[in-house]
Amino acid sequence: MEECYNIEFKDLRKILDSNGNLKSDGLRDLAITSVAFANVQGGNIIIGIENKDKEPPIEQIIDIKVTNETISRLRSLCFNVGLVLNEIETHINGGQYFSISVHPTFKSIATTADGKIYIRVGDQNQPARSEDIVRLASEKDAFQWELQIRSVTINEIPEKNIQWFAGEIRNSDRVKQNIKELTDIEIIEHYNLVEKSKLTNLGLLWLGSSSQRSRIVYPLTVQYIVYDELEKKVRKEDWQDYSKNPKELLLDIEKHAIELTYYDEFPHGLFRNKIRHYDERLIRELLINAIVHKSYTISGDIFIKVYNDRMEITNPGGLPLGITKDNILHTTHRRNPHLIRILHDLKLMEGEGTGYNLIYEITSRDAKAFPIPISNYNSTSVTQYSKILNEEAVLLLDFIAKNYQLSQKEFIVLGIVARHKKVLATHLSKELQITDDDRLRSYVNRLNEQSILITRGIKKGTEYLINPKLIVNSKINVKPTLKTIEQPRLKALIEEVLRISQNLTVNEIQTKLGDVPIEDVRKSVYKLVKSGILEHSPDKTYRKYWLAKKNRNDKEK
Repeated sequence: MEECYNIEFKDLRKILDSNGNLKSDGLRDLAITSVAFANVQGGNIIIGIENKDKEPPIEQIIDIKVTNETISRLRSLCFNVGLVLNEIETHINGGQYFSISVHPTFKSIATTADGKIYIRVGDQNQPARSEDIVRLASEKDAFQWELQIRSVTINEIPEKNIQWFAGEIRNSDRVKQNIKELTDIEIIEHYNLVEKSKLTNLGLLWLGSSSQRSRIVYPLTVQYIVYDELEKKVRKEDWQDYSKNPKELLLDIEKHAIELTYYDEFPHGLFRNKIRHYDERLIRELLINAIVHKSYTISGDIFIKVYNDRMEITNPGGLPLGITKDNILHTTHRRNPHLIRILHDLKLMEGEGTGYNLIYEITSRDAKAFPIPISNYNSTSVTQYSKILNEEAVLLLDFIAKNYQLSQKEFIVLGIVARHKKVLATHLSKELQITDDDRLRSYVNRLNEQSILITRGIKKGTEYLINPKLIVNSKINVKPTLKTIEQPRLKALIEEVLRISQNLTVNEIQTKLGDVPIEDVRKSVYKLVKSGILEHSPDKTYRKYWLAKKNRNDKEK
């Protein structure tokens, strides 16, 4: 377990002084964390364990008076925050620790005692900016949107719609048997479609007629637009008559979006590989994300725009608070939790928090760029490019999939490494949106153990490459590349370039070497200067390099 969007570790020494008394600074820090958790999704504060240690100090003892005083003082330092003190626990090493559970606030904004507002972003507590406060207020209302009761009674709903929904639930293997045994009315009540014989907004969305759905303030509407290579509009479909429930709408979009079914072909021996521009599972996940994370309190359609080289899906409402493009792979937030639950139980979406993992796996296997989310207060747009970045990587990952049993996250790693040929540990961590070395090891350890990946360098300079022996065994015609050249050989190559052409900048050297990454060239040049093999001009900008006179004479001999 490690710190994330809903877990925070605190060393006991941060809240207790040497005399065992509570420290004001430590309590204020706890209050900030509590407010940040409450304003997003809630969380747990584990006190007595430092994040980097993963366990409490051996034989650490916690007095129950400390826990009681901590929760009492903490409650006075934050407003609109629900706190629950949990029991003192003992770790297997004998050390004790305790935790405080923070409940999310659904209808109000949590603040510290001095009126400050914080939100949780990844594993950090951040002060809320003015635009965050506006979004926060909107989110509190949006969270309740599903359950707001309308003036439509259950008797006004077409009986066939209720029977259809109950039948869909009973036919799903994700639904427990005791739910399937309920009556039709009990099933729609269980899924919060009806409250006191009146439909909720969620109920209108699933069970209502066209005219009834139109009464929703901002109903679910979609536009599908296709552009040519000059980005001129050539075709448009729209779903704005409110005639379909979310499942019917989703299936109808997939049926009519024929441009999303196009595919690329490339040779593979005597056969040709076909890869769709957009995998059908990827389309489904992105569409579902747009539907479930749409803010139903903001006016606007969901737009699906298909260009010659990319697809863009835009929904009203920014990313939920606490989620950014840099942590979307590991952070979850349920804007419309009851809608998500129904779509999951109807097998229309993956489990909560697994959608982007699936998208990353699909794009990794197809050697395509990861989706690019862009968000502001009013909307969220996700762009997915159709281009295959490396055909060899597709064949290589297909070979690995047939010969090794790998997890989803291991395929994501392989996709990144295969596309780039060679990846620094720091770059790999950034692509995987992780900051902890232990978490990176959980992604790559088995790949190293099975000799699928090999490493070069140490610590932050560690590089990951596909094992050349595996490439040979795959019998795939992989073109040679200098991207994976080792440092000693690269240094010798740079010396040879400068023997032929003197006075070159790093960029000019890299141009002559072809596809060697500029970072590798720069690193080797600096090492050659440090060892006295190269000399350079005094310029800081556009500095030129040449072989030192002694080395030039040696080369000429």
